[in-house]
Amino acid sequence: MSKKYYITTPIYYPSSNFHIGHCYCTVLADIIARYKRLRGYDVFFMTGTDEHGQKIERKAKEANLTPKEYVDRIVEDTKDLWNRLGIKYDKYIRTTDKEHIECVKKIFEILYKKGDIYKAEYEGLYCTPCESFWTESQLVDGKCPDCHRDVELVKEESYFFRLSKYQDRLLKYYEEHPEFLEPLSRKHELINNFFNKGLSDICVSRTTIDWGIEVPFDKKHTIYVWIDALANYISGLGYLSDNDEFMKKYWPADLHLVGKEIFRFHAMIWPALLMALDLPLPKKIYGHGWLVVDGAKISKSFGNYKDPRIYIKETSVDTVRYYLAKEVVFGQDGNFSEELFIQKSNADLSNDLGNLVSRVTAMVEKYNSGVIKNSDEEEDYDNDLINLACKTAKIVEEKMDDLKINEAVSSIMALVSKANKYIDLSTPWILAKDKNKQKRLDKVLYNLVECIRIVSILLQPVMVEVPQKIFEQIGIKDENLKSWDSAKEFGLLKVGTKVTKAANLFPRVEVKKEINNMQEENKKVEEKQENEEKQETKVNEKGYITIDELGKVDLRVAQIINIERVEKADKLYKLTIDLGNETRTIVSGLVPFYKEEELLNKQIVVVANLKPAKLRGIMSEGMLLAAGETDVVKLLVLDNNNGKIENGTKIH
Repeated sequence: MSKKYYITTPIYYPSSNFHIGHCYCTVLADIIARYKRLRGYDVFFMTGTDEHGQKIERKAKEANLTPKEYVDRIVEDTKDLWNRLGIKYDKYIRTTDKEHIECVKKIFEILYKKGDIYKAEYEGLYCTPCESFWTESQLVDGKCPDCHRDVELVKEESYFFRLSKYQDRLLKYYEEHPEFLEPLSRKHELINNFFNKGLSDICVSRTTIDWGIEVPFDKKHTIYVWIDALANYISGLGYLSDNDEFMKKYWPADLHLVGKEIFRFHAMIWPALLMALDLPLPKKIYGHGWLVVDGAKISKSFGNYKDPRIYIKETSVDTVRYYLAKEVVFGQDGNFSEELFIQKSNADLSNDLGNLVSRVTAMVEKYNSGVIKNSDEEEDYDNDLINLACKTAKIVEEKMDDLKINEAVSSIMALVSKANKYIDLSTPWILAKDKNKQKRLDKVLYNLVECIRIVSILLQPVMVEVPQKIFEQIGIKDENLKSWDSAKEFGLLKVGTKVTKAANLFPRVEVKKEINNMQEENKKVEEKQENEEKQETKVNEKGYITIDELGKVDLRVAQIINIERVEKADKLYKLTIDLGNETRTIVSGLVPFYKEEELLNKQIVVVANLKPAKLRGIMSEGMLLAAGETDVVKLLVLDNNNGKIENGTKIH
């Protein structure tokens, strides 16, 4: 009976704009799942979307859609992207699924009856973009410790989960199970920042949010994200349903793979909930790092926010997956550079792997009429290649089992490099000129094709198309010769196998040309989105506009958080504004009318969907509103006497 392996990614907040960072976790989870399947495990891989909450409610309203209509569109796009990335999940769960909703309600009732959930009045600091409550001591410079935006004081009746009750039990579990939380740096950070300050009970319901799951015995309350979203890992297995076969079969999870920004929720709140439900804890929770682009945060305002389908189109799905697996140290933050991405495609994939397969199949076709032969004509240096080929699978296993994915891929590419050097050492083109060296030539070519077979097997978790193409080129039809265990044994390739040369699997690309193509493709995508979502306001002959046209102007509340004078410009300030879920730069001619101290921290109104433009070499990303016929007279600022309005709020 095969071993069971249950792996999950977090359920993602629905996004209408994907970038390469969104894909990283799910691609790596798919690589792990494929590896485990090749090792003979019965794998269950689940991913999905977290579709409730205030942010979704607001965005749907802005789009004139119901929340369900809004998330339905995004889920279809998400599934399309996962498919193009070769991600093969066993279940895609949505928090709007009926079985999930019923499971969450039952969990809430169980915990309430047990006394682990109680009703009280909550007064605390809340960050809307992160959907997180914070204590005063947890804030950093008075702002949310995660996104560094302003928090607001919220007071309402809520239900609470007794997280504080489980502090000592959690710490004991961490100590007794050192492999439970990884990397260790995140575990130490969690303990220092939260446990050492003392865990507080957490709010698990809201009365101000309609889009969510109702508390079954108190209809005015909506179940908050911690129980709703986190419960997906067991609701997706049928927990508390009439069919809990998968729950019995796969729980506890072997690996929860999460981003570092939500590590503490999974490492602290989720285990406490499971303890309260008397369920075993997952075997490992791993917090991976973030991807940045050329050292900068991925953001549309920075111009580096590109749909991953563009990279797939301009190179290949296997190129994208290879880069994410090999060039990012798993667990640490990683850099995605378009130039480096193409350089690695050329160097590692076109020059090394692609060229190896192309050269070897061409030589077998040219010197042996495309037929695999073998002999006993060996040289001492053959053993160096054969020994490395035999032990590479074992090295890959050790690295993958330790979640050192980049090192596992590097060890496979080390065998590719060794095979290329073996060609230079054995010089088959010279052997082919001497009839007396034919047997030696047969041995050299056999060794090379056998190495290619082993490399192709080991690359199957990472690459979803190329390994099968290689098997076809080297004539491997027997599934036994594609199995993981067969990669541990050298010499299984059958004499008489027919080899067929084909074009390089990874055509070489020009860096500048390819980047230009990507930029052009991204421009088309953005233009399409603009045409669909942000058509320009048209004014009729009398200067009137319709209510629909007015709705296309996106007016938002923003706050000026930094001010600089623009060099060699008498009138211009460079303003940094907080727009709620992002910061932007606006260049504005306010110098003659306002001193810097008069503007700092003011809440203003900006046109958020104005096309960015360069002013004095600075990209200005929006326009603020001010009164005056030609020059600015008075800046439009918000009256905060009745309480501050949240940055990013849409003005209707």
